[in-house]
Amino acid sequence: MIKILFICHGNICRSPMAQYVMQDMVDKAGLTDCFYIDSAATSTEEIGNGVHRGTRRKLKEVGIYCGDHRAVQLKRSDYDKYDYLIGMDTWNIRNILRIIGDDPDRKVHRLLEYTDKERDIDDPWYTGDFDATYRDVSAGCKGLLEHIRKTDMA
Repeated sequence: MIKILFICHGNICRSPMAQYVMQDMVDKAGLTDCFYIDSAATSTEEIGNGVHRGTRRKLKEVGIYCGDHRAVQLKRSDYDKYDYLIGMDTWNIRNILRIIGDDPDRKVHRLLEYTDKERDIDDPWYTGDFDATYRDVSAGCKGLLEHIRKTDMA
């Protein structure tokens, strides 16, 4: 089983969006039993809060169910639990490494590293542009799934 943890600052916008988009892709590919997908925050600011209304609205618009997710914080022990720890931007990566300490197995990556447009995914909490975030997250999840199918499921 491939275990993926998507991570952003508060775990209410980008990382749960990526969690549910990736789960939808995996389900549609008939690979549900091969994956465990979750999300977490690097901060404590939103712990216990549900998915942001903008993320919820966008996912509903594209027909993706987003459940009753509640924000949780990344823990050091998550490094051993997951195969991939996927941050949304450079600042997330710095904070992930601050929490886990080190990345000897090279599990930590930005989501858009799996696309031809490697860059940060803007935080829609600040931009208000959940459409752009969805496009980036979808592209990144598609690339990540292709990568996993080539390297971990071959």
